Amino acid sequence: MSAGGGSGPVHTGDPFAPPVSTTGAIQTVLPHPAQRRRPSVGTVAVIVVGIGVCAMAVIEVIAYLVGVLGVPGVVLNGLVALVPLVAVLTVVRWVDRWEPEPFALRAFAFLWGAGVSIFTALEVDETLNRYGHDFGISRSQFFSVTVQSPVVEEVAKGIGVLIVFIIAQRTFDGPVDGVVYAATIAAGFAFVENIQYFGLALWNGGGEDLVYTFYVRGILSPFAHLTFTSCTGIALGLAARGPRRIGRTIGFFLAGLAAAILLHAGFNLGSALNENGAFFFYLLIELPIFALMAWFVLQARRRDAQLTYQALTLYARAGWLTVAEVDMLGTSSGRRQARRWARAHGPRARRAVRRFIGDATKLAYTRQRIQSDHGRERAQRDERQLLQAITSDRYEVLRG
Repeated sequence: MSAGGGSGPVHTGDPFAPPVSTTGAIQTVLPHPAQRRRPSVGTVAVIVVGIGVCAMAVIEVIAYLVGVLGVPGVVLNGLVALVPLVAVLTVVRWVDRWEPEPFALRAFAFLWGAGVSIFTALEVDETLNRYGHDFGISRSQFFSVTVQSPVVEEVAKGIGVLIVFIIAQRTFDGPVDGVVYAATIAAGFAFVENIQYFGLALWNGGGEDLVYTFYVRGILSPFAHLTFTSCTGIALGLAARGPRRIGRTIGFFLAGLAAAILLHAGFNLGSALNENGAFFFYLLIELPIFALMAWFVLQARRRDAQLTYQALTLYARAGWLTVAEVDMLGTSSGRRQARRWARAHGPRARRAVRRFIGDATKLAYTRQRIQSDHGRERAQRDERQLLQAITSDRYEVLRG
């Protein structure tokens, strides 16, 4: 019998406890190849269509930038804008290291930020300009900076996070995932926005203005958009930790969106001050807020590691894992040791260890979905597949 089977919970008083392994001693299991979880056809279709729509929006945005800056301006300032983009994506990748999110969803998130969010902001601005001219209403720069931009941009980015939350219900597990998707959207948005800001600075003031603009946006505040939109991501991540009822989800989303808009408006207000005022606003307000956000993400990541360890311990009690494997799969030090061992044993071992760690982490989060009553029946089906997968993974590691 393969390790995908099981009978009865660990504790008879808990009907949703993990099934007990009936395969006997772990070391003697030689399982059939596990059937990997595959996203549904509908989910794949939504992601493909979504990426297509975002790509078309990116093309429209590039055409706009070329019209404003010219092809050389877009290329040159795009290279300059890559510097803060790489810094942001490196941090996001580190945050996402414990339980990496699917590449397709991260690609969708980035394209949403760089395409749909920017396109929305441009269209709203053009519409307000047109109707303002028709009705003789002029918008002050103060209104545009402190009201229009924060509301329009954060709503546009936040809707992208909400879409990912809806279509990725099996992988959007908590605040850390919310930060990853929100920060990826924000990175795409800031990248395109920086191309425009850097290009206009170079056009209007030459190299000196470009250096100053890069200093403000690329060095002082490269994580500004990340911080704003992460409020929405964290809120939806908290919503993912409980029953995903529509009213509850909307409430969390609106609360996170309101926080994002307020932070964005405050930052823009500080940036509208003179040079000294903007610097002190950054030092006294923005930097502490970013530090607080970083502290929260670190605590959330540590909490995710604890939840993983606790969940895997339950499966060890049910006979699916050994205590040593729980330490290897559920702790940072254990994972580092496993990866070092795998590097010394070649590509096959590296792939096997990576799958073992990945499937075990998915299993732990699936246990959380079962216990939080989020799609419990579907989660229990995923659990059975993942139990078979980790048994197969173990065999591949031993062979490696």
